Amino acid sequence: MLLKNKKIAIIGGGPGGLTLARLLQLKGVDVTVYERDVNKDVRVQGGALDLHEESGLAALRKAGLLEAFKENFRPGAEKIRVTDENAAVLLDGHLEEDHLNFGDKHFRPEIDRGPLRDILLESLRPGTIVWNSHILSIEPLDNSWKIHLGNGSSALVDVVIGADGANSKIRPFVTSVKPLWAGVTMIEGSIKDGVRTAPRIHALLKGGKIFAYGKEQTLIVSSKGDGSFGFAVSWKTSEHWVKESGIDFKDHKQVLAWFKKEFSTWGSIWHELFEDENTIFIPRPQYCMPLNLRWETKSNITLLGDAAHWMPPFAGEGVNMAMLDALELSESLTDPAFGTIKAALIHYEKKMFKRFARIGKLTMFNTEWMHEPQALKNMLSMFGKNVINQWLFVGKMWIRVTLMPISRMTLYMR
Repeated sequence: MLLKNKKIAIIGGGPGGLTLARLLQLKGVDVTVYERDVNKDVRVQGGALDLHEESGLAALRKAGLLEAFKENFRPGAEKIRVTDENAAVLLDGHLEEDHLNFGDKHFRPEIDRGPLRDILLESLRPGTIVWNSHILSIEPLDNSWKIHLGNGSSALVDVVIGADGANSKIRPFVTSVKPLWAGVTMIEGSIKDGVRTAPRIHALLKGGKIFAYGKEQTLIVSSKGDGSFGFAVSWKTSEHWVKESGIDFKDHKQVLAWFKKEFSTWGSIWHELFEDENTIFIPRPQYCMPLNLRWETKSNITLLGDAAHWMPPFAGEGVNMAMLDALELSESLTDPAFGTIKAALIHYEKKMFKRFARIGKLTMFNTEWMHEPQALKNMLSMFGKNVINQWLFVGKMWIRVTLMPISRMTLYMR
C-alpha cells in the first residue's frame, strides 16, 4: 500500500478533514488531524447541513457511520418557507407531503453541525486529534514536510492534506491561484434560545428554514435542534465593504442600526435577529475560486473542501463537496493501481477539478440571481411546474438550469 509506514497529517478538523481521517483509519493508515480549536466545545458550531445521497451520505455510508447519522438527523428541518421582506409567507414547504427517504437521490436530510462533528470525532482512534494546533507554516524537508505549530512544537510527516477552510494556510504550498471576489457580502449571526430572544422568527421558522427576499437583499434563517438558530443577510457590496463600513460587529446596537438603515423597507419582525446583546455576528465577504481551477499536482501534498475550491454558500454544496473529496481522496491514496502517491493525487485532483467546475457554476448562478431585484419573483416562478429546464443568462454566459419543487431545491445556505 502506498501509505504503508507513512505519516499523514490532515490540517483542519472540519467535516471534510474528519471524514478523511475516518476513512483512512479504516484502511490502517497512520493519520493525525491538527485542529486549531482548543477542544471540541470551544467554538459555536454553525447551522444545519443538508447531506446529499451522492456525496455527504455516500461518504458516511463508506465510513460506516450512516446509522449514527440516522439517529441524529432532524426530520423536517429541510422544509423551507419563502417570504417577502415583510415576512409574508408566499411558499410553504411544510405543506408538502413527505415522501422521500434514504436512498432517494433527492432526499437531503438535515443534521446540525455539532452532532455531525461529534459522530465523526467519536469514530476516530484516541489521540487522532491534536487540539490547539494553530499552524504557523510548513516547510519541505527532503521528501517530507515539517509542520510548525503556534505552541512552539513541530512535527515531521510524509504527506500533508490541507482541509483548513477558506483561508487555508496550506493552499499557497499547493497553488498560487487565488479566489475571485463574488460581489456579495454576508453577515452571519447566531442566536441562542430563539423562542425567547426572537419569538416571532422562531414561530415563523417552524423548525425549518426561511428564505426572505427584497430589493437585491436576501435573508436566510436556519433552525437548530437545541432551540437556537443561525441566520445570514447578504447583498451586493464592494469588495472591502466590511472595513469601509466602520461597523463594530461585536456591538449588536451598531449592527441593528445598520440593518434598520440599509434594509429600511424590511418589516420590524426581522429586528429580532439583531436585538439581543448575546447574538454573535461575523461578516463574511464572499469569494470563489476560478471555475477553470487547475494546478500542477505535487508529490505529497494536496487540498480538499474550501481549502481547495472555496465558493459562496448559496448552493448547499460546501460540506458535501468536502466529504466527497475525502471519500475520493481516501480511495485514490489506498488504491493499489497507483504506483506513487503523486499518481494517486493526480487521479483525485482531476476528478475534483471537474466536479468543482460544474458545482461552482451552479453556485455562482445562485449567488447572482438571489441578489437581483426580481429574486423573489424568480424564486416563486420556479414552482409552477414539476421540473423545468431553462436557459438563463448570468454575467457573460448562458447557463442551463434545472428548476425543481421546493423539497428538491439546492438553494440552501451554509
